[in-house]
Parts: sequence; C-alpha cells; structure tokens
Amino acid sequence: MPRLTPMDELLVHQIPEPFPNVVTHHEHWRDSLFFVMHPRDHLGDAVILTLAAFPARKEVDALQLGRVGGALQYARHVRPFDGDPHTMAVGPVTIEIVEPFRKLHLRVEDVPAAPIAMDVTFTARTAAYGLRRGTMKAGHEIIWDQSHMVQSGEYTGWFRHAGRTVSVDGWWGQRDHSWGIRDHARCPMWQWFAIQLPDGMIGGWHWEYPNGARVFTDGCFAPAGGAEPVPVIDYRHDLHWLDADGGRTSYGRDGENVHGLEGRLEFTLEGGRRIGVEGRGTWAARYGPYGGGQNLLAVRTDDGREGIAIHEITGGYHHHFFPVPRAKGFPPEG
Repeated sequence: MPRLTPMDELLVHQIPEPFPNVVTHHEHWRDSLFFVMHPRDHLGDAVILTLAAFPARKEVDALQLGRVGGALQYARHVRPFDGDPHTMAVGPVTIEIVEPFRKLHLRVEDVPAAPIAMDVTFTARTAAYGLRRGTMKAGHEIIWDQSHMVQSGEYTGWFRHAGRTVSVDGWWGQRDHSWGIRDHARCPMWQWFAIQLPDGMIGGWHWEYPNGARVFTDGCFAPAGGAEPVPVIDYRHDLHWLDADGGRTSYGRDGENVHGLEGRLEFTLEGGRRIGVEGRGTWAARYGPYGGGQNLLAVRTDDGREGIAIHEITGGYHHHFFPVPRAKGFPPEG
C-alpha cells in the first residue's frame, strides 16, 4: 500500500505516484535549499546553511558551513522522513517560506550541536532566475540531472558563535534551490558563483569534463530591484588555487596546500554585453573528500564596480583544478 503524506492532499503531483516518490529512483536524488550570507563590502565572516531531502535514503539533513572568526565551521543535522518528508525542519534548523520568491526566515537554535545559532530573514533584492535542466552521464549511468534556481537577497537578523553575537545588518548573499540527481563524488568539475555587486548579482553554474570540455553553462545578471534577469550566454575563467603565502599552487590530490583562490572571469550576456571580473580570496567552506569547496572573494569589474562573491569549485577529476582523480567512472568514458 503506498504511503501518503500531507502533500498528497494538494494539486501538485507531477507523476502518477504519491509523494515523496520521484520520477527516477536514484540514491543521489536530492531536493536541496542553500543559503549564504556575508558582509556586502568587505571580506569577513561567511555563514552557510543548507536543507535537503533525499527520497532514496528517506531522510532530511541540514548542513552548517562557513567561516566565522577566521575558522571554518561544519555540522550536519539529520532526521528520518518518518511520514513527514516535506516539513523544512531538522534538529535545531527551521526554514520558513514567508512569501515565495520574496522572503524566507532561517532559524537555528542555540544548542551544543549547532556551531552557529541564528535568526535571520532573507529578503529578495533581485528576481529569481531558473536555470535550464542540466544532464551528464557516464555510459548508461546518470551522474547529474538537475534543475536549479538562484536569487540574490539581503539578510537581516543575527547569528551567534562561541558566545559572540554578530548583527547581520543588511548583509548580502544568495539562495538557491536545486532538485534532481547529483553523484557529487563522480562529477569531474563544476563551478557555482554568486557575485554580489551594487547594481545586482551575477550568478550561475558551469560544468566541465576532466579535459576541460564544457558540459553546461547557465546563469544571469539579475538587476537589483527585481527587473528581468539577463541570461549569461558564455563564460570564461582563468582561476588558480593559492597557497598560504598567496602564491599559485596545485591542488594535487587532496588540496592540503590550498588556502584560497584568485583569477579572472569573463561573462557574455544575452544581447552582447560583456563583463570582466577580477577576484581574490580564501576558503569559506572546504568539501573534504568531494574536493574543493567555496571561496569568499573580493571582486572588481572592468568598469570599476566592487563587490563580494562566493565562488565554488568542486569535483573529483579535472586537468587544471583536480589533476589527481579521487574516484572512478568519470564521464564521458564511464
């Protein structure tokens, strides 16, 4: 007998199955929310919160990541579906959609299991942008098949770490929502970026095969104030890992010598406008065995606009970023 949930009372079904069944049963299917916040005009703390549902595992988890007081933070909270796969709460973490695509409320209780407590509200400063569906296979196996949305916002409230309370007074940042299949350990390399500028955000996703051939690029420049986002139609990067002294270094196998990231990005928007961005910064989150992570960068565009960006580079095998493979079965070979 199929198990029903409260969502099955609503007119939201997309396949002839009850929730939380998905169209393709896969161990790496996930429905995931991601939030990142940081000061708008200088490099400092970066606070990251996620919440995701995993139908095959029948569990919900939340990750706390980021850099606070100069130290990297990490915690994972998890609960079983137990008949409720849709409530956005796990352990001390609760996410409330106050107004869709406009306002969300993030809370983390001040308990020993949570390295960062918070009470923060996200208010959109740009329209949401839906990236097209992206796919990648190794032979017959699905490695990646997801949809994704991104949006810039202003964060207000507070967070507390190690007894110190920090006011989040008009911080900027991004939030996204992705859903589908992602076998992270076998993804060769992807970049995700959220570049916060005074007049809007450049955000998107970019994937490559191990040899650097492009799999997928999509993103936008989303103007502040909610005007229609302008799609990114081309993206080029010249990025390099940095060591503790600020010099360029190789990631090797595990990146033990890597402390930051620097380089240049070039975006071409629909209609032909080009934007060049130079950036430099240090880790905001490291991904351990998955490779790479997120860096918080101070950035400047060619026309003089300055801002702060989160730039994620992760993956298991790439000729430039991850030259020593850490898994097997990477596409396109399978």
